[in-house]
Amino acid sequence: MEVPRMHLGSQLRRHTRLGAGLLGVALAAALTTAPTAASPNASPPPDHPVDGRQQQYAAAAAEFGVPVPVLLGVSYLQSRWDVHAGSPSTAAGYGPMHLTDAAHVSTLPTPDDGTPAGALPEDPRGDDSRPALDVEHHDVPPPDQAALQTLDTAARLTGQDESTLRTDPAANIRAGAALLAEHQRELGAPLGADTDPGAWYGAVARYAGADTADAAASFADEVFATVRSGASRVTDDGHRVALAAHPGVEPRTEQLDALGLRDLERPDGLECPVGLSCEWLPAPYELLGDGSDVGNYGNHDLGDRPKQQKIEYIVIHDAEGYFGPTTELAQDPNWVSWHYTLRSSDGHIAQHLKAEDVGWHAGNWFVNAKSIGLEHEGFAAQGTWYTEAMYRTSAELVRYLALRLNIPLDRQHIVGHDNVPGITPDYVAGMHWDPGPYWDWSHYFDLLKAPFESTGTPRTGLVTIDPDFETNRPAFTGCETAGEPCPERGSSSVLLRTEPSHDAPLVNDLGLHPDGGPSTMHISDHGARASAGQTYAIAGRDGEWTAIWYLGHKAWFHNPTDQPTAHWARGFVVVPKPGRDSIPVYGRAYPEPDAYPEGVPVQPIVPLQYTLAAGQRYAAGPELTGEYYRATTYDGSSPGDFTVLRGDKRYVQIQFGHRFAFVDADDVRVVPSGADAPR
Repeated sequence: MEVPRMHLGSQLRRHTRLGAGLLGVALAAALTTAPTAASPNASPPPDHPVDGRQQQYAAAAAEFGVPVPVLLGVSYLQSRWDVHAGSPSTAAGYGPMHLTDAAHVSTLPTPDDGTPAGALPEDPRGDDSRPALDVEHHDVPPPDQAALQTLDTAARLTGQDESTLRTDPAANIRAGAALLAEHQRELGAPLGADTDPGAWYGAVARYAGADTADAAASFADEVFATVRSGASRVTDDGHRVALAAHPGVEPRTEQLDALGLRDLERPDGLECPVGLSCEWLPAPYELLGDGSDVGNYGNHDLGDRPKQQKIEYIVIHDAEGYFGPTTELAQDPNWVSWHYTLRSSDGHIAQHLKAEDVGWHAGNWFVNAKSIGLEHEGFAAQGTWYTEAMYRTSAELVRYLALRLNIPLDRQHIVGHDNVPGITPDYVAGMHWDPGPYWDWSHYFDLLKAPFESTGTPRTGLVTIDPDFETNRPAFTGCETAGEPCPERGSSSVLLRTEPSHDAPLVNDLGLHPDGGPSTMHISDHGARASAGQTYAIAGRDGEWTAIWYLGHKAWFHNPTDQPTAHWARGFVVVPKPGRDSIPVYGRAYPEPDAYPEGVPVQPIVPLQYTLAAGQRYAAGPELTGEYYRATTYDGSSPGDFTVLRGDKRYVQIQFGHRFAFVDADDVRVVPSGADAPR
């Protein structure tokens, strides 16, 4: 879901070198033993030796008197040591140390969102039985928050100009070390590269700019968990960095009191994991206008889930805005609603709705009624990146919700807003497409402890998309200016073509390109993209290319054996029943007319503009009973309100394109994926 637009862009990265004298200082401290086997991070391949980037951390730590493990741990939790080509994060942070500069980011150009001309805009509620919500999108300046403007202080401490701090990794690392040392100095704690890392707990807690004690502690605890376990990886610009495991480090948590941060009230019933920083900022449920119209209310619907209706989905959004303004909108009765907002800099969470209530966030009422919505501080269009701190707390929150609500941890149930189907043909083109192709689904599911793994062979009939995020860099356009290239960066998406050739056109998405023309490389046009974790039925193989069934097409993606972009899988597929040339595809799973009691309007079952033709196969997801949650008045005074209407009609969810869809169970057979699969 999108909320107010902010401005983000990218800067070209420039390289400088530290003086040779500094490179050798404290190098021995950096090049310590490798991470232990207990480290959750895979070791880099042997052809990426520890190199100059590691030395830059060592030199900066020595210059400013910061223990190397502390500097590496803070940087890992912000950026995983990546440089992101000098482009800003979702919280206006630059470089490996996430130095924030919201003032600069606000001056960068706003891209065109790529919505096709004349497309009916998404109604966040997605219930065409009610008038569409008139939600105005508007620009707002970034909030005046110290955590969003640390680069100024870093420039003062280092004497380095701001442009260099944004674009040069070595200068950025040096400035991050200077900030940590300044925080340590303000606490009156000892400086020195050889000091006990645990004595830096307070400085680390201060680094992310959290405004509450529990948020600062949560960030620091994650940093020190990384210090204890160790980490090792190859950065996005090809440098190997390693943090040796230091299991004996004991953080001095009592330093937190010296920061003078406010204690956050944590009310009973807050639906967050213990140990995460979480607050209750409730979304309002109230009448609008003069109160005489019981159908005019905001900004969500009351429910009784999961007692009354099973929750099937958790929907991942980016907010297209900063944390502060986003949470303010969630508390506006004239706006729309979701369940949680997550902050980028430290992973702090605000809960707005209880799981029992229904948010207006996904643009599809069937999905809204059966989902939890998470908004992440971020911007999908401008090619920005999400911090490790936010990935970690989001994954911990989703795992907590999934276990509590019995939601499977797979990509049929943990979905992006960009995977939610339009409710009718008119709404398909205007559906939102966040969190976009730069959300790292593979890393996210690793954090969920549900990694994407091979479960089959080429003969078992299914394939799960999983490109290497760092090296998979499609040449998308429109992140800043229409038609202009986006920054080169890793992506979860693979491109789908009409033939097994890099020169072949992209496949068509009839909902986005009704003229039958090919999809485009515009950042928002996902009409020819499959995303990490999504599973598709194999349609053929040709050398290094694999074909899948996708929106009615045989769609080809490059899948070489030496650098595969997918895993072979097994499961079930749907095929049309014998004698059916094609069957309709739906964007929601509503019950048959007989399921509606007298006085409750029947909701039409409207097929989308796509069809599933004989001879095609699509990966089967859950089988669902047709349901419609009736909620149209503030006080439940309309017939059937606050009830779930169910019928006998059954649907099967399928991975149909980039978005999922539904087919009538009576129209299809569900068969093992290996049965009659192409060889």
